Amino acid sequence: MAVFWCTEALPLAVTAMLPVCLFPTMGVLPSKSVCPQYFLETNFLFLSGLVMASAIEEWGLHRRIALKVLKIVGVKPAWLILGMMITSSFLSMWLSNTATTAMMLPIANAILESLFGDLETLKENCKVKEESDGQTQVKLHVLPSEKQMLTIEDRRDGMEKFETPEDIRKESEYQMKVWKGFLICIPYAASIGGTATITGTAPNLILVGQLKSYFPDCDLINFGSWFVFSFPLMLVFLFLGWLWIAFLYGGLNTRLCVTKNDKRAAAEVKAFAVIEEDYRKLGPINFAEGSILFFFILFAVLLFTRDPKFVTGWSVFFNKGYVSDAVTGVIIISILFFFPSEKPSLKWWIDSRASNTPYVPLLSWKKAQECVPWNIILLLGGGFAMAKGCEESGLAAWIGGHLQPLAQVPTPVAVILITAFVASFTEFASNTATIIIFLPVIAELALRVKVNPLYFMIPATIGCSFAFMLPVSTPPNSIAFASGHLMVKDMVKTGFVMNILGILCVSLAMNTWGIQMFGLDSYPEWAQPVNVSTGGKHTLTITNE
Repeated sequence: MAVFWCTEALPLAVTAMLPVCLFPTMGVLPSKSVCPQYFLETNFLFLSGLVMASAIEEWGLHRRIALKVLKIVGVKPAWLILGMMITSSFLSMWLSNTATTAMMLPIANAILESLFGDLETLKENCKVKEESDGQTQVKLHVLPSEKQMLTIEDRRDGMEKFETPEDIRKESEYQMKVWKGFLICIPYAASIGGTATITGTAPNLILVGQLKSYFPDCDLINFGSWFVFSFPLMLVFLFLGWLWIAFLYGGLNTRLCVTKNDKRAAAEVKAFAVIEEDYRKLGPINFAEGSILFFFILFAVLLFTRDPKFVTGWSVFFNKGYVSDAVTGVIIISILFFFPSEKPSLKWWIDSRASNTPYVPLLSWKKAQECVPWNIILLLGGGFAMAKGCEESGLAAWIGGHLQPLAQVPTPVAVILITAFVASFTEFASNTATIIIFLPVIAELALRVKVNPLYFMIPATIGCSFAFMLPVSTPPNSIAFASGHLMVKDMVKTGFVMNILGILCVSLAMNTWGIQMFGLDSYPEWAQPVNVSTGGKHTLTITNE
């Protein structure tokens, strides 16, 4: 299954279903134990997040949020890159990383065209050279787009400030670098933002599902506790990533605070006008957008406060262990299917003959069905099924036994090595496949060396999202690369340092506030091995307390 997932010899979802036919026929697990793995409560939580995201996209709330953030940060290249990264990371906490990237790239391109003009013209100006007669062949920036409110005269006035061909070439090269920085920061920020919430990306959900399977008594990881741990980590990594991208692509310099006599100021004013105009066209927030925003905030607040661990959550009002994050998510999204998208007329309740607005719910099942990637839900299920097989057959214990030499390595160093290994592997395989393959082995390794399993499992899970170096590493990278303006070497050069920064940030988080939150400095009572290896045979041990 690992080979098929990495090579995509079969569709990912088809490979994920192989345990249903192979485990029973090979005597690994009975069918009644395999099939329920495909729709655990973790899958319902994932499904509720996807349905909420489809409602947000249906009414355009994500675009309003994006434009509002860009209005706040301004259009200096470094600040605009920061605005793009903040918006992309925030949206990807709730939407899929792929949907966030696909939505943000057109906005970025519109702003870039207003700043620098047509891309093809920009590429030609990078190759400007003087002919032997001393005349210069320079093609001026022309943006024949009325909606951008930029005229040919505006462009000509802007470029006349760069008098010599060398000036024009240098300015065009600078603009091309900024353009690349814009395109590359969006998928990176989306991948970083997805780590901040349990529903943000599939590996986080797989961690929760496999913890419940492997360590049933462990209740430390839920939406609230994960957010408290990983949100500060995301902010630190996002800031360091912004510094690196802005430095590498020319946006981070003295222009951050010096605007006087800036020859690029005119173009920046026009770019800001584009953002203002696009935001103005959205008009005031309507009833549907307001309703979605309310339910979105309610969705996040209820998930966060159910059982945040550091304070008493609202789940204490119900039977212990009965209400999970999945229950919360399904309750909220169920309301979307009957809540009206237009404000109902109160007169109609008094007089049935009075006119009333047509009833259209905030979300239809047809729309939800189109937006939900059912193949990913099957992929999650396949991961849980394979992990169950590894656990019950004793394969994870066998592999963990061969990793015993890592017991000699100091635990903080082991965390760095595990994160680095997983982050490298996920460059060539999907993050979901990577975590499915390695999480059971890492859990068994932690048991072997008597380390809190979360100390190894959390860094591996987050490291799976650090696929920055190749276009094929993750769909957001592929979308940005498909624009045709990035080269593989651009992604490798930027992504290599991003990977190092990410690994260091994870190590920092695990060895500071992570230790305090999850008690990582001690071996917990809930970490009892399900399978114990004795003389090559594996027996199931059950402990009653």
